[in-house]
Amino acid sequence: MPAQATTVLLLGDSLSASYGMQASKGWVSIVQAQMADTNPDFKLLNFSASGETTGGGKARLPRLLDKNNIDVLWIELGGNDGLRGYPTNTISNNLSAMISMAKQRNIKVILTQIQIPPNLGKRYTSLFVNLFPNIATKEVVTLMPFFIEQVALKPELMQNDQVHPNEKAQPIIANVVVEFFTEYLK
Repeated sequence: MPAQATTVLLLGDSLSASYGMQASKGWVSIVQAQMADTNPDFKLLNFSASGETTGGGKARLPRLLDKNNIDVLWIELGGNDGLRGYPTNTISNNLSAMISMAKQRNIKVILTQIQIPPNLGKRYTSLFVNLFPNIATKEVVTLMPFFIEQVALKPELMQNDQVHPNEKAQPIIANVVVEFFTEYLK
């Protein structure tokens, strides 16, 4: 992908929606500011919503694609599905449908690897974690590593719920995302 004007639409959940803080303090705002230095034409449009599922994202996506001229769809969804124990084939079908919508418009896709706590059992957790690389391979899209991995197991970087990163974690997450996009845009 050329390192020129690139508009990315981020469709995510609370991890990307600055849950528990002002949007200006969240990693998405930090990424936009940092990327402006090296790639001033990079735009990150954040359409993330707390509590969003893959089904909700699939329902919202057609309207978002109609209203926004984008180069890349970045899907950061699945965590809420997994926490609720939704069937992995349903999650997979929803993600594949979103990827298909983007590809029909010649939009590149990034799919984020999502992790969940193991409280639903080893079998479900394994099926869930593996569905993201499987879809990325099957659909031939870029798989982004779980972007909050560096902070997720550090209580001091998490909010009291131990699910959402706190304000101190936002610059760390932003650095991971900037590093990813710096390579992706080469």
